[in-house]
Amino acid sequence: MKRVLVGAVVCFILFQLMSLVVDQWYLASEYETAKSVWRPDMDRLMWVYFVLSAVGSFFFAFIFSKGYEGKGSIEGVRYGFYIGVWMSMGMAYGTYAMIAIPYSLAVKWFLTGILQYMIAGWVLAIVFARLAPKSTA
Repeated sequence: MKRVLVGAVVCFILFQLMSLVVDQWYLASEYETAKSVWRPDMDRLMWVYFVLSAVGSFFFAFIFSKGYEGKGSIEGVRYGFYIGVWMSMGMAYGTYAMIAIPYSLAVKWFLTGILQYMIAGWVLAIVFARLAPKSTA
């Protein structure tokens, strides 16, 4: 359970940092062009995002722990890809279907989401390997 908890904290921090880069830098102009569709009180509700990110980071690490085979960082990248496609597709294209955002924003959310999960999976595999029980042979 130690690996899950440490991995969850590391992933939470990593997801926050990656979101800053993606949302505040890469997608800032896209958000500006679509500002009419955002909630006027969105900043007041950002705590919801942090709670969801914390819970999501825990389950990202927890599910990884159930299938972890210790096969190196590529195992984490592959896991991140699978979870990234699953989670990012629903978020990006589900939002596109419900809210009048530009299609280009949905595509960028989808692709950057996959990349973020792949990076998080890679880091998670490293954390799990470093915290692996030492053999007493």
